[in-house]
Amino acid sequence: MDRVIAAQVYNRICELGSLSAAARALGISRPMVSRYLEQMEKWAGTRLIHRSTRKLTLTSAGEQVLQKTRNLSRLSQEIEDQSSKDTPTGTLRVACAHFTAMQIVAPVLPAFLARYPALRVEMDVNNHPVSLVGERIDVAIRITDNPEPGMIARRLGECRSVLCASPGYLDVNGTPQTLEALAQHNCLHYSFFAGQSWNFLTTGGEMVSVAVSGNLSASISALLLEAAINHCGIAMLPESEAQSAIDSGLLVCVLPALTPKPLAIYGIYQSRDFQPAAQRVFLDELVRSLT
Repeated sequence: MDRVIAAQVYNRICELGSLSAAARALGISRPMVSRYLEQMEKWAGTRLIHRSTRKLTLTSAGEQVLQKTRNLSRLSQEIEDQSSKDTPTGTLRVACAHFTAMQIVAPVLPAFLARYPALRVEMDVNNHPVSLVGERIDVAIRITDNPEPGMIARRLGECRSVLCASPGYLDVNGTPQTLEALAQHNCLHYSFFAGQSWNFLTTGGEMVSVAVSGNLSASISALLLEAAINHCGIAMLPESEAQSAIDSGLLVCVLPALTPKPLAIYGIYQSRDFQPAAQRVFLDELVRSLT
């Protein structure tokens, strides 16, 4: 059996989590898929997948082999068709949070998909970080100042935030005039930063911080936006998401002399040496959009 094809079938089994689904996707019989999987396990000299009536689970050896077979498939495709560098094909799996999907990725998708009609994009929208290897993700878009170690992180741009509240909340609770006064207000948190400090830049470029607390945290910034509009407290929100509410007067900026410290936007992937064309052009598109 062709080992390259066996590797491609193995990749599809891992991606879809089912031999039957892989057979349908590849247009071959399920017994043939089983034969290719047996060939891969014979080639690796160990069991790669635990099979049960409910689901398939990769063994630790299977996880390691998956990284190698994905690289093998990519290399095979590059050798077979050098023009793929200019005309990406196949499936690109992208993971990101809800805000990132709607505010950063969604605006570029229509033109991107029209430019590369042979490319299919699968979006995994999850507000908790996912494992690139375990979830078979090609690239994750993350907003952070601390990219995870062991991965390649390409800086795409930055996410600017704004501190704001509704006029109704400020009428009842007063408008803070100093950074320290925020500690006396109900501050609405993004979950991953709840209980920590909010960081700001002064007009002179100095970074200052304040510890804040509040009665609501959420992993979706859109929920915090709605809560702020409905007079629940002061929120630090992505500027692009809050701007419409600010323009309409539903929200007003708080402590405008201070600028919330921007966070970097990164494209996270596994290998610099085996970067598929689809991944490269997708990240290039996001850089153009964000700069």
